Amino acid sequence: MTNAEQNRVVLLAGATGLVGGQLLHLLLQDPGVSCLHALSRKPLRVSHPKLQVHLVDFTSLPQLPHADEAYLALGTTIKVAGSKEAFRAVDFDANQAVAQAAIVAGVTRIGLVSAGAANATSSMFYTRVKGELEDALRALPLASLVIARPSLLLDYRTGLGQPVRLGEIISIPIARLLAPILPGAYKPVKALAVAQALTQEVPVANGVVVLSSDELIKMGSRSV
Repeated sequence: MTNAEQNRVVLLAGATGLVGGQLLHLLLQDPGVSCLHALSRKPLRVSHPKLQVHLVDFTSLPQLPHADEAYLALGTTIKVAGSKEAFRAVDFDANQAVAQAAIVAGVTRIGLVSAGAANATSSMFYTRVKGELEDALRALPLASLVIARPSLLLDYRTGLGQPVRLGEIISIPIARLLAPILPGAYKPVKALAVAQALTQEVPVANGVVVLSSDELIKMGSRSV
């Protein structure tokens, strides 16, 4: 571990989600992280000497504490959000707001949980918003931006206190069966593997790095 990778102060937005929860755990266990500031709308059910939880309104962020790197894992669905506008307010506006505030706080490295097929010109609203966010972050003055593009996540959200998603009940078992024959970018991946890949890559990356599902799986397996 280089000196640059030690004593890092980290910001995390989205610690209550599937990937965000794994990021929270990994960053707290990382000996190179001296302090983790978690930005959340509600209290976290985790305590740790390194952890400082900041209850915030993502539409009106306060000045953030100084930090070296940030992880953006805020996300929802149109069904949970209630409308396309409410979905965009979380997946685009809130993530962008944290990124901009983080840069003001000294952050030069950002890791983003995006989505497979993210593309600002997509005809699908979900992937279009994800692509627009990627493009917005690419335009920011960063030393590195690591974009994770997982396909279907092989995790259920019941443990997060979120509504059961019928799509997950149907698609996850099928995806597990088809995983060996699916193209790389479409391979389903565990949330833990996504988090492992980001925490490995963000501290050392240069420029923009995009990690597809198969790359996330490989990097995650190397951490086991």
